[in-house]
Amino acid sequence: MALEIGDKLPRLTLKDQDGENYHFSRVEDKALVIFFYPKDFTPGCTKQACGFRDSYEEFQDLGAEVIGISTDNENSHKKFATKLRLPFVLLADKEKRAREAFGVKAGMLGLLPGRETFVFDRDKKLIHRFNNMGASKHIPEALNALKKAAK
Repeated sequence: MALEIGDKLPRLTLKDQDGENYHFSRVEDKALVIFFYPKDFTPGCTKQACGFRDSYEEFQDLGAEVIGISTDNENSHKKFATKLRLPFVLLADKEKRAREAFGVKAGMLGLLPGRETFVFDRDKKLIHRFNNMGASKHIPEALNALKKAAK
């Protein structure tokens, strides 16, 4: 079942790129931008991660933390984050529990894991979700949702 606007952030624990347990509840008093992407080191996913990296300060200024999730393992995430100098957490969803909890569907005729971004307010209620295989569209979409919520 897919998350709908107004739904609360699912309670999950996943491994981060350092192999540590990461609970979404760790991020208190901040909005959350959670983006699901297909695979580390692919051209579109690299472009998307770098887009979030390059706009990270703007997300922080809007009171939001960014988290990336894919089905890659922690070691792959560590290499990806190090190579691209990513300032945000990457979470490993090898068993696809997060994809299932958020309702992220496969893209490209079911051939690739979906690319979807979720924006939660400070109360961890979903205020925006965006599903598009176009990697660069997710950053302005998330920023606009946060700006709207701030008004």
